[in-house]
Amino acid sequence: MENKKDLKYYAKVHSIESFGAVDGPGIRFVLFLQGCNLECKYCHNRDTWDINSGKYESLDDIFNKIIRYKNYICPNGGVTVTGGEPLLQVKFLIELFKKLKKENIHTCIDTSGMVAITDDIKELLKYTDLVLLDIKHIDDKKCKELVGRSNKLELEFAKYLSDNNIKMWIRQVIVPGFTDDKEDLLKLKSFINSLQTVEKIELLPYHNIGEFKWKKLGLDYPLEGIRQANDEDIKRAKEILGIK
Repeated sequence: MENKKDLKYYAKVHSIESFGAVDGPGIRFVLFLQGCNLECKYCHNRDTWDINSGKYESLDDIFNKIIRYKNYICPNGGVTVTGGEPLLQVKFLIELFKKLKKENIHTCIDTSGMVAITDDIKELLKYTDLVLLDIKHIDDKKCKELVGRSNKLELEFAKYLSDNNIKMWIRQVIVPGFTDDKEDLLKLKSFINSLQTVEKIELLPYHNIGEFKWKKLGLDYPLEGIRQANDEDIKRAKEILGIK
């Protein structure tokens, strides 16, 4: 029965956070969708990868849950959809964001951008106020080693956002020994400077609090033994990138 769901009107959902404060501006209703096409070694939501897990929820049910919090998230906050990789469920997001924009609710997608820019993606971005774009690694070879995929699509995605006047916040996780090389950060700086619509750069310190999720699933944690990023790591990266 579930295989016959109309994916325009149903989403595979992992979880919901009704008062998010770190996923975009203001207080956010955060929708975590199930399923991911990457294999990030530092992922703290390892349980979101499998598209066959999670549960189906209808467009109307999700929308009605959001509306109950409208007075809390508006006018300064809004809705952020993350994952997993939310763009794997693009048809559903188009319908959801259309409804949210009719209610004047700010819409945001937290994504790796590692998807082809299809007509559906272009349609969704018409209803998207902000993209939190997580650039995994500016070096293609190192990106493949860290997350299992080339960075080609995500860099193309960033350029598309810039060329089409779509606001974005650039995010990168600072993993000691993986994403903190000075030359790589200078390349990242150069790339970001080539974009026209970047409003903010967020450096997220690597932490291992998701390690237990890997082990709970019976999996080895790929970065076991790697130290967590500290304030000095973030300060150094910000100085190289030229951000406050």
